[in-house]
Amino acid sequence: MRHPDRSGTRGYASLAEIDAPPARVWRALTDPALVGIWSGAPARIDARLGGLYRFGAAPRPREAHIDVFEPNRRLRLIYLRDPMLPPCDSAIVDDFLLDARKGPGKTSLRLLGSGIPEAAAWDAFYKRVRVGWERGLARIKVTLENPPRPRPPARPADPPLPGLDY
Repeated sequence: MRHPDRSGTRGYASLAEIDAPPARVWRALTDPALVGIWSGAPARIDARLGGLYRFGAAPRPREAHIDVFEPNRRLRLIYLRDPMLPPCDSAIVDDFLLDARKGPGKTSLRLLGSGIPEAAAWDAFYKRVRVGWERGLARIKVTLENPPRPRPPARPADPPLPGLDY
C-alpha cells in the first residue's frame, strides 16, 4: 500500500510481439493515418526529432514533444503539460522500443511509460493510460497482422421473380 505522503512517480511497461518488420511497426507509430486506424482517434504527427505528436479526441487529446526519434528503433515522447490534470513536477514520458531479434519479419514492441505522480489525484489517469496503452499495443498488433481490406462493392439485389409475392 502506498503511503499517502509519498511524492514519487510510477510507470508501466507493455510488450507486443508483432509479426511485421520494424519498418511497418514504426510506420504504425508515426503515420497519422495509421495511428487513427489503431487508436480510433485523430492524430497529428510531425514525425521528426523535436516534432509534435498529438493524438486523441477533444476535450482531452494528448500532446507530446518527440524527444528521441530513431526510425525503426526508438520513439520517445515527453508529454506537454495538460491544464486539466493535477499539477506535477515530473515529466511524463512514453518510450517505444522496437527490436527485431526474434527473427526477420518479427518485431518486439516495448513501451515503457514513466513520470506519473504517485499521488491519489493521479490514480484514475494512471490506470486509464496504462490500460489504454495495453489495448493500444494489442490493436497495433491486430492492425498490422490482419490489415483491414476494402470490402467489395455490394451486389445489387436480384429482381423479384414474376408471379411471386414478396
